[in-house]
Amino acid sequence: MKSELLPQNMKAYVLRNIGKLGMEDVPRPVPGEKEVLVSVKAAGICGSDIPRIYQTGTYSYPLIPGHEFAGVVAETGRSVDSFWLGKRVGVFPLIPCGQCRSCVDRQYELCRHYGYLGSRTAGGFAEYVNVPEWNLIELPDNVAFEQAAMLEPMAVAVHAMRRADILPDSTVAVCGLGTIGQLLSMFLTEAGVRSLLLIGNKPYQSKIVSDLGLNENCYCDSSRTDAGSWIEERTGGNGADVFFDCVGRNEVLELAVEHTAGGGTVMLVGNPASHMELGRQTYWKILRNQLTVRGTWNSSFLHEPADDWHFALDRVERGVLHPELLITQRFGMDGLMGGFELMRDKRESFVKVMMIC
Repeated sequence: MKSELLPQNMKAYVLRNIGKLGMEDVPRPVPGEKEVLVSVKAAGICGSDIPRIYQTGTYSYPLIPGHEFAGVVAETGRSVDSFWLGKRVGVFPLIPCGQCRSCVDRQYELCRHYGYLGSRTAGGFAEYVNVPEWNLIELPDNVAFEQAAMLEPMAVAVHAMRRADILPDSTVAVCGLGTIGQLLSMFLTEAGVRSLLLIGNKPYQSKIVSDLGLNENCYCDSSRTDAGSWIEERTGGNGADVFFDCVGRNEVLELAVEHTAGGGTVMLVGNPASHMELGRQTYWKILRNQLTVRGTWNSSFLHEPADDWHFALDRVERGVLHPELLITQRFGMDGLMGGFELMRDKRESFVKVMMIC
């Protein structure tokens, strides 16, 4: 079913090979039996999009990238509930196989044979994109599209926080204050964590401290101050009970292991920026301090109020959290190439770069 007469072609950013990205006129996709066609209204550029486009490439070409997006259902497939036509929606980008053990256990983020919008199949840097009906989440009227386009990184932050089993009196360190690190800090503050240590390396990141209503002593600019000494000074030499590595570099993993309290937890959140190595001394410290090292990836999406996506959406709907405060640059579709290049070249400060249609 269609809500209107739709165009035959559309604008989209098409990746033809590594570094070969450009806006093109391409045929508008037609939704399959269990899919809907989403008219994209906002799409965020994820940090992972930049190496995918300019360095490592992707699974197949051509590809339309973009996995953080929201929009309106413009057309529905034959077997899709007509309820969805015209609805404002957010989109869970992981497409589970539904057959593996993880899917049977409803741990879809652990699916072994998943698809993924924007990296394994066409994504949201386009006027329209096909999305399985199962992957939709309806948006309340008071949630803006640009807020909804941030539900994916918000849910990733929620997932990491929940896996850490944080106690109310825990001292929690977050190293790496990009989008995920800042969102994680927001959720930790909202959850009532009273002792929060934030470690960044860019002067503008200190603003999050004031935005969260925290004392300026909670922030360390590691480009100016030795982060390890700073942590030890603020924990009486004990280290953090939980340490979130939102960077994915050897030096941050070593910092985390060195400055996590005995019996504490190191949470690995950041995608690896390069080859990772576990040194002998780092390994010894994990053993001797009986640390728990946990990985976290993606988020839970179960169509239930308790999953990570509904947890995040609830906070936005109630006005408890404002992810749009992290949007530092907005581009229309015609100018979005400037957003990709800005992030690639780091020619100015940014947190979240967003396409607004």
